[in-house]
Amino acid sequence: MGDPTLAIIAGAGVLPRMLSRALEASGREHICCRPHGVEVELEEVEDFYFERAISFFRSLEQRGIRQVVMVGKFQRPRALNPLRFEGSTLMAAPRILASLRKGDDASLRALAEIIEELGLEVVGVEEVAPHLLPEPGLYASRVPSEADRADVQRAADIVEAISAVDVGQGAVVAGGLCLATESLPGTDAMLEWVASTRDRPPEGIRTGVLYKAPKTHQDRRMDLPAIGPVTVAKAAAAGLAGIAWEARGALLLDAEQTMAAAEHHGLFLWARPALH
Repeated sequence: MGDPTLAIIAGAGVLPRMLSRALEASGREHICCRPHGVEVELEEVEDFYFERAISFFRSLEQRGIRQVVMVGKFQRPRALNPLRFEGSTLMAAPRILASLRKGDDASLRALAEIIEELGLEVVGVEEVAPHLLPEPGLYASRVPSEADRADVQRAADIVEAISAVDVGQGAVVAGGLCLATESLPGTDAMLEWVASTRDRPPEGIRTGVLYKAPKTHQDRRMDLPAIGPVTVAKAAAAGLAGIAWEARGALLLDAEQTMAAAEHHGLFLWARPALH
């Protein structure tokens, strides 16, 4: 084995662990790092402060790291500590602060630009572990009905519309009506809200869908949408018939558990081919 040339910048959630294990299985040497304060499911991880990010990434380049992949859930810091800033990062502070006032995608894109200016290449999961992105097809035994497919199309149109202003990556539609769109609180909060507010169908009948896809102009190297066991459980609690997503545009977390949960609750899982 040679020295590692890839660094995972880990956000919250299971994806950094999944990616690290996939890389280990393929023999790709790598290191794992995280912004200070982010809880990650990794045994060995290096910590860095956002305010000292430039020095940290410059040190990675000096250690032989050539590629960086950013995975997991990243939240924009609510405040930056001026006492931690140093000369190199201070020079980029206006860019960093300006990006934090925009959407999540804009913030991540600004960070990626800074990383690449330091001589590192920012890559996506598709480049280093493409098998983590499901191909088109059904991933549970239930098949979406024509009504379900119509709701998925309606939800896809809504996600495309809200993504143009960097708002969210998901929507819930039932009977052609939009019940909710994803915003900063995330998919779980959206599904919980739907469960608490919608008129539920009769017992044993499920209607409506959750659809997720990357934003229209999203940098797909970062912040891809994800579906996992918790998503399935909350969709079931909301009375939905299933979950669909853009094939090769979303991640299936803990795939075996997610598919088993869908079977248990009687939901369909559909990786829908991108239409454009």
